[in-house]
Amino acid sequence: MVIKSFITILIVLFGGCTMKSGSYSYQPSKPSQKYPSEQLSSKASTIYKSNGEYQATMRPYTVFGKEYYPTVVHVGDTFSGRASWYGPDFHGKSTSSGEAYDMYALTAAHKTLPMNTVVRVTNNDTNAQTIVRINDRGPFVDNRIIDLSYTAAEQIGVVKNGTALVTLEVLGFEPASARTIDMQRIAKGPKESVLTNFFVQIGSFERFEGAKITKEKYTSFNGYSAIIKDTQYNNKRLFRVWLGGFKSEAEARDFISRGYFEGSFIIRE
Repeated sequence: MVIKSFITILIVLFGGCTMKSGSYSYQPSKPSQKYPSEQLSSKASTIYKSNGEYQATMRPYTVFGKEYYPTVVHVGDTFSGRASWYGPDFHGKSTSSGEAYDMYALTAAHKTLPMNTVVRVTNNDTNAQTIVRINDRGPFVDNRIIDLSYTAAEQIGVVKNGTALVTLEVLGFEPASARTIDMQRIAKGPKESVLTNFFVQIGSFERFEGAKITKEKYTSFNGYSAIIKDTQYNNKRLFRVWLGGFKSEAEARDFISRGYFEGSFIIRE
């Protein structure tokens, strides 16, 4: 309650805080159930070395007495949520991947999927589909799962209404240098990607002073460290405060479920 009250006061003093819900719409029914994005492949070569030991990237770890496994995204994984789109206000500006945003290209922003992940997006109401490459982080509102480029959103009927319920299917992973989608290339590429370095956003401020106070208060919180991210959103400069040090999505979700920061959500750099 003290933390929540403190954040509320900062919102009033420093000009607005956008703290929304998580990156995906599903929740596990029981603590032992793994999220779709962290289910381990059934192929022994993925998890174990030839001598039966865990691969270094797949070894479990323990936080506060609970065992976690690294989060893995596989080709074929599906996620459901609400899609939105972004267009002229961002056209030509730098994305999180470093390339310029092109509203006419088939790209999208996602909170956690690896950069250059290729996904099929299906409008659940119309079954219209598009295929996009993830090259940006977001969306930073509500429980939206993906922010589509203008062209991608137009292809599946999202532009007219602004948002739509969609299903994402992971098709593959393009090389880091790729700027296009080559289905033959990704068919020959890796079938999974291990995700690390998750963050939890605990505040977003229009004034740097608000972010600075929050960062200083939670510089070291339950073993996690706070940083400030200088971002642009809806033509506004926003200073976001993230807690880092989460090695898996499940660890970050468990942290959020404890209710330390109302409206916090998961994101990756």
